[in-house]
Amino acid sequence: MRGSARTRWIKRGAILTGLVAVFVAAVPVVTTLLRPAADQELLTHRVSRGDLAITVTADGTLESSENIEIKCKVKGGSTVLWVIEPGTLVSPGDVLVELDKSRIEDNITQQQINYETALANHIISQSEVEVAKTSITEYLEGTFQEEKATIEKEIFDAEEEVRAALLAYESAQRLAAKGMVGSLQLESRSFAVESARKDLELKKRRLEALEKYTKQKRLQELEAALQAAEARLAADEAALQLEKQRLEREKQQLENCTIRSPGAGLVILPSMAEWKQTPDIEEGATVHEEQTLLMIPDLNQMQVKVGIHEAKVDRLRIGMPAKVQLQGMTLMGVVDEIAEVTRPAGWWTGNIVKYDTIVKLESRPGLKPGMSAIVDVVLAEYHDVLTVPVACIVETPAGFLVWVKTATGVERRRVELGDTNDEFTIVTSGLAEGDEVVLNPTAFLEEAKLQALRTDPQGAEESEAQQEPGQADAAQPEQQAAKKDPIDPAAKAAKKP
Repeated sequence: MRGSARTRWIKRGAILTGLVAVFVAAVPVVTTLLRPAADQELLTHRVSRGDLAITVTADGTLESSENIEIKCKVKGGSTVLWVIEPGTLVSPGDVLVELDKSRIEDNITQQQINYETALANHIISQSEVEVAKTSITEYLEGTFQEEKATIEKEIFDAEEEVRAALLAYESAQRLAAKGMVGSLQLESRSFAVESARKDLELKKRRLEALEKYTKQKRLQELEAALQAAEARLAADEAALQLEKQRLEREKQQLENCTIRSPGAGLVILPSMAEWKQTPDIEEGATVHEEQTLLMIPDLNQMQVKVGIHEAKVDRLRIGMPAKVQLQGMTLMGVVDEIAEVTRPAGWWTGNIVKYDTIVKLESRPGLKPGMSAIVDVVLAEYHDVLTVPVACIVETPAGFLVWVKTATGVERRRVELGDTNDEFTIVTSGLAEGDEVVLNPTAFLEEAKLQALRTDPQGAEESEAQQEPGQADAAQPEQQAAKKDPIDPAAKAAKKP
């Protein structure tokens, strides 16, 4: 028992000794951390003059401004049986897509039957029209002439009978005058004359009725039959043309099931064009009519589409130069188009509002659609201007401040700022070339921290007024009187035209 207790005391002593050693070793580190900011080495930047380019950088995708869209032309859609591999170089006439033909082949068979039936009806109607025309000719040149000639012969015979009856009557009159014929016989001869004359008159009326009424009536009947036959022929001809067009359309649909390349180029999927919202196709997929299946871009007219943040888009102008980096290549381009309407923003975009911008590129071999690109659009260029890093500027409600390292210590100055590229900012007043400004002053200077945390412009002004003479602001009185709205240097640059 005593040995165990002794062992425990030895272990406790060793642990205590170790803790003391750690404490002793940590004292110099803690002392260094707690050392006043004035004793620490400040990081500074020497103010100088030079050129400053204001650019906006965005990621984009390479695409062609002119694309041949390969669309499904099969009415009602179809199923993809085979599709060419994206990225394949094709020539005019090469097969790109094969669609299912079975349904269309059945339609062609049925439509062929409909067409043949319509053709038979059309032939019958043509025959009926010809028969109707022949019937009119037959009546005018045959039947009518025959009936007319028959009646005319009957009239001729009736006239002969009238003459014969007259001669017999005259002879009876001479005989009656000699007393050789009685009065009854004479009267009989007189009745025979009247009968012959009435028969002649009847036949003449029949001829007149034939020419004036019967002929016209029969012609109207025959012409009506002709018109009806012609109407049926027109209907059957329209039906035949309709069935023929349907058959031709079905045959065209059959040809549309084999989609061939209209020209030479590189085949890509629609999704490689960022503006296209069409799903990629694959074997077995169902496609609908007018759906874009593939695209063949014009590689001589390439462009990059990028999304420019809403804070920068107002500074963009058509024709601005842009530098485009593509897989080790650097090309120059120009802003060609700026969207008037923003892209829809949502959780999938991080609620970032961007405007589509098109940058035209110079023609160059090796450019392929879908390549990722980094685009730098030059918004403005300044020459021989005074610049400082953005990291040395502290924004306060009363304006922008920097801390300058001098021979007597660190002093605060108010500055007026110009444009910025988010790394360096143009200083229009408050600093001179050669001044050393403190970088990230809020991390090293307690005064900078306090100024950054102030929210009352009046309090910030009073703080400046209470400085020691050696810490006075180097800005001119009229510059100190100018109070700016609290804005970020980058945001202020974005507001400049």
